[in-house]
Amino acid sequence: MPSIYIETFGCQMNEADSQYIADRAASAGYEIANKPEEANVLLINTCTVRDNAERRAYGRIGHFKVLKDTAPGVRVVVMGCLAEQDKDRMQKLAPHVDAVFGTKELVELGDALVAWQPSFGEVDFSEERALLLPMGGAADAVTDAYSHLRAFVTVQRGCSYYCTFCIVPHVRGRFDHRPMAEIVAEVETHLRNGAREVMLVGQTVNAWRDPATGEDFGDLCAAVGALAGLERLTFISPHPKDFSEKMIAALARVPQLNPRVHLPLQSGSDAMLRRMNRKYTAAQFSEKVELIHRYLPEWAITTDIIVGFPGESDDDFEDTLRIVESGTFANAFMFVYSIRRGTPAARWEQVPADVASARFKRLFDAQNVVTRAYHDRKIGSTVRGLIVGPSKKDASKLAVKTLDNVTAIAPMPPDYDEALYAREPWLDIAVETAHVWGCTGTIVRRAARHDDEGAVVARPTISLLTIS
Repeated sequence: MPSIYIETFGCQMNEADSQYIADRAASAGYEIANKPEEANVLLINTCTVRDNAERRAYGRIGHFKVLKDTAPGVRVVVMGCLAEQDKDRMQKLAPHVDAVFGTKELVELGDALVAWQPSFGEVDFSEERALLLPMGGAADAVTDAYSHLRAFVTVQRGCSYYCTFCIVPHVRGRFDHRPMAEIVAEVETHLRNGAREVMLVGQTVNAWRDPATGEDFGDLCAAVGALAGLERLTFISPHPKDFSEKMIAALARVPQLNPRVHLPLQSGSDAMLRRMNRKYTAAQFSEKVELIHRYLPEWAITTDIIVGFPGESDDDFEDTLRIVESGTFANAFMFVYSIRRGTPAARWEQVPADVASARFKRLFDAQNVVTRAYHDRKIGSTVRGLIVGPSKKDASKLAVKTLDNVTAIAPMPPDYDEALYAREPWLDIAVETAHVWGCTGTIVRRAARHDDEGAVVARPTISLLTIS
């Protein structure tokens, strides 16, 4: 049976696209490979939101030439945002790439996999071949005992807002909203397949509107929340502009929603927000935060922030720093501005790199203080989360994601069995220590359903909580 190996760079939208291709490949008779040296098709799903992601993707494409040289019958395929942006030049930059599929060509890629499937012969999967490949990358869309527990459902593609730093509208196009009935049907399929948590994914997810009826994102969450068997629901990534009081009130009436929202600020300066074309002011952003606190007081708010955007002054940066220091955000994804080819901001005078780097460090340190304090508040409490699987850093421990998206790590209990914990994947962690990255503790109960009381778990005889 031929096999396909998938690596994904970028956001949850790319993860959802990779899962779609993996499902198409499996239906066409492919196995999903854990290692690139074991595959007939090497697929890289690329991102171009930041320069680092673009450089990493091209680096990995170059790595795969080693495997292509040893087995010419292997196909190297590139998809995603970088593939869309560089469609006309990628095969000139990397002649060993066999095919390039843009963001609007997922169906065509699936069809190509079907057409190629009968042509694959044996590939040399020798240990010597594996040693030729440089380190890097991890397999995506590989099915394990826990992968079915979480499902990504794309509700919307593209974006029509054209932030001056963002390449997404150029590579994914303008808003394209899926009908509610189609989304609900896909969620139902995932629930039948055992999903416990569903994430609704869109580039600007709360701008979603049903193409026929005009129902908004609050209506969509209510419809999904009413489905039998749904345990937890979440979404990524909304835009502050599109959160109305009506919508937030509607979300408050969906009990399955996880108590977290990612609300990208980008900058605390009105001057920078105008230059970014963000369509709100810092005061309007604060109003959205107040609405969330009013209707959803237990929810954690996380954010994205860009440091060193063209034209950012010391005063502009201080406006952003003040918001971070206020403790608004449980966590923040912060980036030094990265030039994106084809965007307006790429043509503007840039902030000196040393200035941007110094500002980033100050902001990073300030948010770490807030995030650590947020995690410290969990010490002494018991939190419930959905199992992820063995910790990547220590296979003797389990990783769990809490409802507010905090990582919790705990030693494997004496009764740990993969099949048992896949059936009863909700774990209660007695939190003992906190870190900037998350928490550690001990598993005390496991449950088959989120709302079940669950069964008591035997505690380990020794403590293994030595994570730093």
